[in-house]
Amino acid sequence: MKDYLRKHPHVRTIRVAAADLNGQARGKRVPARFAENVVKNGTRFPFSVLNLDIWGEDIDESPLVFEQGDQDGVLRPTERGFMPMPWLEAPTALLPIWMFRENGQPYEGDPRHALRSIVERFKTHGLTPVVAMEMEFFLIDDSGKTLQVPPSPRSGKRRKAAETLSIRALDAFDVFFTDLYDACEAMDIPADTTTSETGLGQFEVNLMHCDDALRAADDAWLFKMLVKGLARRHGFAASFMAKPYLEYSGSGLHTHFSLIDRNGDNVFDSGGPKGTALLRNAVAGCLDAMYDSALIFAPHDNSYERLVPGKHAPTAICWGYENRTSAIRIPAGSPSARRIEHRVAGGDVNPYLMLAAILGGALNGIEDGLEPPSPITGNAYAMDLPQIPANWSDAIDAFEGSAIMPRIFSPELIRNLVLTKRQEVHYISELSPEERTELYLDTV
Repeated sequence: MKDYLRKHPHVRTIRVAAADLNGQARGKRVPARFAENVVKNGTRFPFSVLNLDIWGEDIDESPLVFEQGDQDGVLRPTERGFMPMPWLEAPTALLPIWMFRENGQPYEGDPRHALRSIVERFKTHGLTPVVAMEMEFFLIDDSGKTLQVPPSPRSGKRRKAAETLSIRALDAFDVFFTDLYDACEAMDIPADTTTSETGLGQFEVNLMHCDDALRAADDAWLFKMLVKGLARRHGFAASFMAKPYLEYSGSGLHTHFSLIDRNGDNVFDSGGPKGTALLRNAVAGCLDAMYDSALIFAPHDNSYERLVPGKHAPTAICWGYENRTSAIRIPAGSPSARRIEHRVAGGDVNPYLMLAAILGGALNGIEDGLEPPSPITGNAYAMDLPQIPANWSDAIDAFEGSAIMPRIFSPELIRNLVLTKRQEVHYISELSPEERTELYLDTV
């Protein structure tokens, strides 16, 4: 890590940042000449900082604040190390960090540690998750009273319609996407294919598969920061808000995963299209945990405007082969690449919590030998099937009362997240629809 700053003497400041429960970056600005001290000794801030609400306010009922004296945690660099922040004017480096207790033990309320604990459970079975994510977002002109698609930097015109898989839509923002790919290269984020999507000014960038789930979540978290920051440099906003336009489809964060054994073989590969018994166990575990973990996949008030029938987001708890109306899809293709696609999460999620919930559910299914119901064929929206929670309050209640979630998340994280979301429910009710959109546009 020290070598990075020696090789980049032009860097003037660094940011040290960790993800809170809402996926917000919390941390500090440090002059570059003092960076070595952070690398060696870490930094400190209160445990409660990883448990703020979406506005960045303390949680009123949290024992972390006054009851425990607002004690400090110790934050140390992750294995990611320094990377540039190409969306800022001054040469700046970002150092991702995560939280530990004074005795060196991981802080259970840190979302990155939640994912780490799931990965370690997989290791005890000789299994390693291989993960890829599809990052959907909107480019938005938010300079006026109403949101609209930005004018093309090439033509000056606004394309006020969905342009699914449109090369024209991609070319209209070619300068932005060229800068985005250059920035991903500099930050070592494995950005692959970009497509235009079904929403107004909506795009998707696929992140390549990775056999390190923590790194995959890092990539998604960093990508969201990068896209939002870089868009502002180009004169418009980028948002991972689940549903900025009611009349168009929202943004998802679809996650593909397989599992490899100690020999590097895909344990979902049966040599044919159906997959193995372990694939079915993993599917069953994901389905079993889906209702109770909906708060992770749809963490905000706006999230539930995306989860409506017929708008390219799942509403039923079901699975199928090559079926995008189901919550769990098994893509076709080479048997060696057999995998599970989990389609519930919105673009507004915390990637660490999302991946912990998906992989944790799958592992529960494998450990318990669960069997899924029959895969569906046809339109899931038209079938009588168990449903994902349709509103925020039901999702909070399900998460809090779940017997499944304590197998995936620590009691401290469950408590902290429930307190956070109940506080947000209370205060969001005081906002107008316009104020809610303004809140979520930049934060999530």
